[in-house]
Amino acid sequence: MMNYLQRLGRSLMLPVAVLPAAAILMGIGYWIDPSGWGSGNIAAAFLIKAGAAIIDNIPILFAVGVGLGMSKNRDGSAALSGLVAYLTVTTLLAAGTVALFQGIDVEAVNPAFSRIENAFIGILSGLIAASMYNRFSHVKLPDALAFFSGKRLVPIMTAFSMILVSVALYFIWPVVFTGLVGFGESISKLGAFGAGLYGFFNRLLIPTGLHHALNSVFWFDVADINDIGKFWSGEGEKGVTGMYQAGFFPIMMFGLPAAALAMYHTAKTKRKKQAASLLFAAAFASFFTGVTEPLEFSFMFLAPVLYLVHAVLTGISLFIAATFQWTAGFTFSAGFVDFFLSSRLPLANQPYMLIVQGLFFSVIYYAIFRFMIVKFNLMTPGRESDEVVDAVASETTDGETKVAPVASASGSEYSAMANMIYDGLGGDSNVTGIESCITRLRVDVKDMDTVNQDQIKKAGIPGIKVVSPNHIQVIVGTNVQFVLDEIEKIRSHRAG
Repeated sequence: MMNYLQRLGRSLMLPVAVLPAAAILMGIGYWIDPSGWGSGNIAAAFLIKAGAAIIDNIPILFAVGVGLGMSKNRDGSAALSGLVAYLTVTTLLAAGTVALFQGIDVEAVNPAFSRIENAFIGILSGLIAASMYNRFSHVKLPDALAFFSGKRLVPIMTAFSMILVSVALYFIWPVVFTGLVGFGESISKLGAFGAGLYGFFNRLLIPTGLHHALNSVFWFDVADINDIGKFWSGEGEKGVTGMYQAGFFPIMMFGLPAAALAMYHTAKTKRKKQAASLLFAAAFASFFTGVTEPLEFSFMFLAPVLYLVHAVLTGISLFIAATFQWTAGFTFSAGFVDFFLSSRLPLANQPYMLIVQGLFFSVIYYAIFRFMIVKFNLMTPGRESDEVVDAVASETTDGETKVAPVASASGSEYSAMANMIYDGLGGDSNVTGIESCITRLRVDVKDMDTVNQDQIKKAGIPGIKVVSPNHIQVIVGTNVQFVLDEIEKIRSHRAG
């Protein structure tokens, strides 16, 4: 199970790596125009929308990234299938679609379906797409349907699978979402302790996207708390209004950046530079803008026990701030931009103490993270093992991924055909590139005189077409994908 989570965490690194830059763009834009969100300044609008193009589509990035990273050969068809999976479930369970199913107005649809586009659904879509790729990418259909065999079958099976998943979520998702709203309303009566519980579950539910259910209770007007609206309008109670926001500032501005520093210091020497590029950018995004996803998702699945510790510390932070009635607020997130802007509002109460608390928490985060990473050898960024667990991919000494050798299937007709074709093309010394279209192999070669067309024809292929002095097409038929797969195995094996 732990190995599976670490593979998932590693798969998320590709989409996560782009998030810090997007968060910083949004933060700068919000800094320029904090009240209009770009409506009063064209530069702010440009920056905010540029960043939002990525941040608002985190679920899609996760669907593609997980589909690619969790598939056996990290193949593009798995990434495409991840997108297919996500579009299928989010379209079938969109509020407008559900309204059609139920024969009611969109406004009457359970609010849960307005939150179906979240990181959890993105990750789930990627996992199912990867599973379909691993299961069906080498399946051969009857000749009449051969065009849809192999990798082309993957997105088709993924779409059918997500229809079944959507049916299940149609009944499960609103029950869970509504239950969390009810839970939030119950803990809202517990004062500072309730604020601490909220902080803990807010972080714990981030991977599922269900934190929105809790947020709606405390931040908005679901249960007449409306912590954000009242704080910024000045209509609440000083020292009380803002208690569900204030405790996030010490965590996002100080705690998480300190955790990033601990992860950098414990990274392997040969991977420190690679880890630094991700961790420090994510840490700055967390401090400046309060966007924590780039940092949290970098260790959430690689070292889930650390994420649990992070959730506990977040709860403690909200409890402390609420107990001493230190308050500040945000409209975007709990970063420096919102802290600076909210500290002068009428309901801000001793906001400078949140900085003191944050410095205290930075020491705690750094000490706990560093101790646990070293003590339990946790696979945080820069500490991943040199061998990928799935036995298909392996890490080279410089951290780059390559495909590991896979022996050709003994007695396979496609294996024999592939060996004959590839040797006839001149093998590794002559072939510089090879891909397939619907029925043929498209091959780039160094020297056409080296190509032995007679040997290639002995493989039983329908024909050969020389396109140029350095490009030849081998016509195989609708099963060309399986021949290409075998050739890629041969090339990988010889390269290894």
